[in-house]
Amino acid sequence: MHVLDALDAPAVRRWVHQALQAIEGHQREIDELNVFPIADSDTGTNLALTLRAAVDALDADGTDEAAQALRVFARGAVLGARGNSGVIMAQLLRSLADAAIEHRGFTAATVRTALERGAVEARKAVAEPVEGTILTVVRAAADALPRGEVSLGELLCAATEAADAALQRTTRQLAALTEAGVVDAGGRGFVILLDSLARHVGAEPVLTAIDSAPPAEPSGEVGVREMGSAAYAYEVQYLLDAADGAVPGLRRDLAAAGDSVVVTGTGDGTWNVHVHVNDVGAAIEAGIRAGRPWQVSVVRFTDQLQTDIGATLIAIAPGEGLGRLFESEGVHVVAGDAPSTDDVLDVIRAADAVEVILLPNASRVTGVAEAAAERARRGGVRVAVVPTRSPVQGLAAVAVHDQSKRFDDDVVAMAEAAAATRFAEVTVAQAEALTSVGICQPGDVLGLIDGEVVEIGHDVLAVAFALIDRLLGVGAELLTVLLGAQAGAGLGGELTTYVRDRSQLTEIQVYDVGQPTYPLIIGVE
Repeated sequence: MHVLDALDAPAVRRWVHQALQAIEGHQREIDELNVFPIADSDTGTNLALTLRAAVDALDADGTDEAAQALRVFARGAVLGARGNSGVIMAQLLRSLADAAIEHRGFTAATVRTALERGAVEARKAVAEPVEGTILTVVRAAADALPRGEVSLGELLCAATEAADAALQRTTRQLAALTEAGVVDAGGRGFVILLDSLARHVGAEPVLTAIDSAPPAEPSGEVGVREMGSAAYAYEVQYLLDAADGAVPGLRRDLAAAGDSVVVTGTGDGTWNVHVHVNDVGAAIEAGIRAGRPWQVSVVRFTDQLQTDIGATLIAIAPGEGLGRLFESEGVHVVAGDAPSTDDVLDVIRAADAVEVILLPNASRVTGVAEAAAERARRGGVRVAVVPTRSPVQGLAAVAVHDQSKRFDDDVVAMAEAAAATRFAEVTVAQAEALTSVGICQPGDVLGLIDGEVVEIGHDVLAVAFALIDRLLGVGAELLTVLLGAQAGAGLGGELTTYVRDRSQLTEIQVYDVGQPTYPLIIGVE
């Protein structure tokens, strides 16, 4: 195998994608290793999310210089860093980028400078460094670098093997790791990252096999945290615009308020700040004294209990058939076309869940859903309302629900799926009215797309065909049809034939759900 002596921009891009794949491939293993000081945490998830943000930033940038590519990658990591491990890893990537700028490329000299500087800067980023963690593993990698002129591959082999050996020793350095018989989770992530780089240049470091069996089940329920004392109930993280000189004081203020303080910067005045506290206001006020905090995230650990079921989904679903359709997907249902706040709240309480994702499925009941969610939050339930304006958007959101994801990430994915789903409705006018396409009379058949009238006709099937033509015109992978109580016999079959004749690559699903308001609802993804 040819061993690279340097990485140009295309090689850097290939490596960062390989690094992300490596971390994601070991994500669950790293999560399970995380027992310091509390088991069932999410170090692997945080590292994967941090690298994903960094890769996305580089993918969106067209630079053709290796050093600049690393700078964009590192900045994306800092801005997107999640948790202690993510912020520390972002600092290490920042050191790599700075070294590449200094050496005008990605060579053995770059890696040497990056590891030596990164070992120092990562410790500076942490208010109270602890041995037996990723900091120890990085220091070992830097100390083991061979002196004199060596190739990039030789340097990376030496660093990776030394980091791996130090990782094995972490089991004896921290009591929590010794008791569980595992290595440090953050250190494991760093070894995987370093190994991916070594193998990308063509080197083949020899690593110790790691027993990645999950630790014993913890007794009782515990909140999700990577490190720090269980005495603190909240994780606060935010981005901060501040001068370099304000950061030492910020670290002191945060250390006085809590623990797990990690602060790292992009190099251009933006910092990622992480701390565990009981007084959330004090953590944010410390940021305000230092500069301008933004993108503030507050997580209460008791709201992030690890369970096997993930967030509970609740959907407002008019009509028994539609309710059964959602229930078949494991969703709790609020029945009725116009439920009250109390109706929604009753279902939330009956679900007896720590986390709830609520799908209103109609614009007219979104306010009701929001009101019920707010009342549930006051009772200690974490509730998010995904803005679904139609049942087909609700079904699209349910389809991407992932119980293994963090709550916030799951909500974002579901909201994106709903927003990407266009919806159309066929109904009958009850009175004369002025629409965007003219005046309709009582009894006219109306076709709506995304809530706006776009067709007026006299026949449900003809209007439905016109709506489908519009929807297929912008491209469609999946077309979902919900037949209402007023849909005529055979309507579903006729629509299926019509779609297949015009777009053989579009999948069509038809459900007879009997919703009372619309004879026909169509969704397109």
